[in-house]
Amino acid sequence: MRRIVWGRNTSSNVMKVLWALDELGLPFERIDVGGAFGKTDTAEYRAMNPTGLVPTLQEEAFTLWESNAICRYLCAAHAPASAMWPQDLHARANVDHWMDAQQTVLNRPMTVVFWGLVRTAPDKRDMAAIGLAIQDTAKAWALIEAGLARHPYIAGEAFTLADIPWGVHAHRWFNMDFQPPAMPALRAWYDRLCERPAYHTQVSSQPVV
Repeated sequence: MRRIVWGRNTSSNVMKVLWALDELGLPFERIDVGGAFGKTDTAEYRAMNPTGLVPTLQEEAFTLWESNAICRYLCAAHAPASAMWPQDLHARANVDHWMDAQQTVLNRPMTVVFWGLVRTAPDKRDMAAIGLAIQDTAKAWALIEAGLARHPYIAGEAFTLADIPWGVHAHRWFNMDFQPPAMPALRAWYDRLCERPAYHTQVSSQPVV
């Protein structure tokens, strides 16, 4: 089976999929689209993904978009016994709500911080807005800090898909030009992720751009 991921490897949402594929040992090709590469407004790309966003997964005639949905599909279709997405429905629901909380709770303020500190020239930054967004982002990180103080990974004792959406943003959080609030459990979790070969290859070795 030919498996293609459409999207640039510095996109946080693309990183989720690449990391999941690497953790599962699934071979893939990647084609640069989005950002400086463009090509997401073409008729061909929109036929696969009408949102014009990245990533898009293509497996022969099957295509799928939305990063969290792709991660779940990869486990269900190609590694149904993987502990990354547990079979027990309560455990799986716990993973799912943390995955989606990244999008509903973390994503908005984290985007303001990232765009303000990384994508905006220093003389054009709205430091007041960035400061408020850092506070809001820290509140989102505090949600998982509490759990990580009790167990090594977001959903419990084992690494799961819940760690992937938050983990790609942890790389940015700890590598932007500011001092994040002290959260020792969060930092220890990030350091554990950095020891995972797939995380190093697909996330922590990538520039924050």
